[in-house]
Amino acid sequence: MAIPSPKQESTTDLSATTWQNFKRLLSYAKPYKLGFVAAIIGMLGYASIDVYFLSKLQPLIDEGLTGASSNFMKWAPVFVVVAFFIRGVFHFIANYCLAWVGNHVVTDLKQQLFEHVMAMPVSFHDKESTGGLISKLTFDTEQVLNSVSKSILVIIQQSAFVLGLIGLMFYISWQLSVIFLLITPLIAIIVTIVSKRFRKISKSIQGAMGEVTTAAEQTFNGHKVVLTFGGQQREFARFAQINKHNRQQRMKLMATKAGSVPIIQIIASFALAFVFYAVNSESLRDNISAGSFVSVITYMTMLLRPLKMLTNVNSEFQKGMAACVSIFSVLNQATEKDNGTLIFEKAQGKIAFKNVNFSYNTVNEEKQTKWALKNLSFELNPGETLALVGRSGSGKSTASALMLRFYDANSGEILIDGVNIEQYKLKNLRHQFAYVSQQVVLFNDTLANNIAYGRPEASRAEIIAAAKSAHVMEFAEQMEHGLDTNLGENGALLSGGQRQRVAIARALLCDAPFLILDEATSALDTESERHIQDALQTLQKNRTSIVIAHRLSTIEKADKIIVMEQGEIIEQGDHQSLLASKGAYAQLHSFQFQS
Repeated sequence: MAIPSPKQESTTDLSATTWQNFKRLLSYAKPYKLGFVAAIIGMLGYASIDVYFLSKLQPLIDEGLTGASSNFMKWAPVFVVVAFFIRGVFHFIANYCLAWVGNHVVTDLKQQLFEHVMAMPVSFHDKESTGGLISKLTFDTEQVLNSVSKSILVIIQQSAFVLGLIGLMFYISWQLSVIFLLITPLIAIIVTIVSKRFRKISKSIQGAMGEVTTAAEQTFNGHKVVLTFGGQQREFARFAQINKHNRQQRMKLMATKAGSVPIIQIIASFALAFVFYAVNSESLRDNISAGSFVSVITYMTMLLRPLKMLTNVNSEFQKGMAACVSIFSVLNQATEKDNGTLIFEKAQGKIAFKNVNFSYNTVNEEKQTKWALKNLSFELNPGETLALVGRSGSGKSTASALMLRFYDANSGEILIDGVNIEQYKLKNLRHQFAYVSQQVVLFNDTLANNIAYGRPEASRAEIIAAAKSAHVMEFAEQMEHGLDTNLGENGALLSGGQRQRVAIARALLCDAPFLILDEATSALDTESERHIQDALQTLQKNRTSIVIAHRLSTIEKADKIIVMEQGEIIEQGDHQSLLASKGAYAQLHSFQFQS
């Protein structure tokens, strides 16, 4: 039979402009638009009060200080206090409402990202580092909150302030003010160039932070291995190199930021200098009052600060946009396919592989597809036990992963009760399996909750019964809080054998029609294995079991034994018939049991 080429994953164009990413981010604020509107009103109100306050500079000089209007100076103190009170109210509204919207948006973004990552296929997690994903969930989302919220506040508030000042300048003297407009194109060009630089460097910083998180996580998780093999200095040097790269990226950002501000201010200073030069002309000197001249000069000088803030905030905004790109690059990827429509309460227990081929999309040196499974076929009736044996990498665990649809076969069919498993809904399909792997995963929760993870609605009595059957109570009763003892991160309080017993108790409680045991007794000592074998015999009654094992002593009673090599079946039968054939199984058995 010809083997088809492996399926190619579809790729999505993830390129998007800054404006497109910003619009997408704003869509998360739609449920909180009233708060956003209130924040904008607060920002505009704050800027308006500042502009209105400065608009009184000309009459202060021309009327108040010259004594032309006594009422002006009489009401000036009241005006100052009232203006600053209203300004303070607007400031509170702008900052509080923007923070309220921003925190809600980032909380929603984190939740969506977390749920999306958990909905991604196993192949995605095979390629992505856990540290990188955690960095996106923590650092990148917080970067969006800090950068974009601060940017919006400064952009709206300071832009309104700048426009207000320019409006005042033109109202007082359009001749002097038009000079300022001449520098606007130069400022726009500089901001555009700097924006591209900011976004590029910010994207590098996101990647550098992911590298820092990944390196730290790997070293911390493997600290015992590092200590055992004396790898501290190597890890120090590796982390120092990553840390150095992160620092260099940050310094590039700071250099761009520090250089752009004085350039813009120097350009603005030329406009200011030209105003001083122009006011000496007779036509302007006769037509402008002292208050008007001082006001225009003051407004121009005051424009330097908001221009500086607007230039600086561009770096913050680009940091936030780079973080958005990082987050959206994950959200843009397709989640695990679930096109099934069928649901069954409980499967009868029949499973069959028919000419199944599967590849992890890898090629060898000759650029040929490396198949993990090739033309795999077998049938298993309800209640029977199938044992898969063979060397590491022969495809045993891959076959079990296909049953749970962690991956989809490239060709062929996997049938449960005569129906292709792709026709069943994923959640419903996986609910038919209890799975005990060689790498037991336990959560930072109580022993009871870890046992009941697959059936959280289980009663206390059912949890205790499963714990007794798996010999968990033998060590649980010696713990300070018994089954309510918190196990720590990944079950740190338990030994390897104890962790395995907890996993088996979890499988017992699930009461699923199919049972997959992937090296389920590999971490057990002789005494524990004897206890567990008793429990497993009880567990396997009336269940269809697939046992993956290196220890042949654990599978002698299996109804069918399949010996695999490089993804293919090379022998199959029961224990006695395979020994009698004196093939690969007999050689493996002889090797394990020779004295």
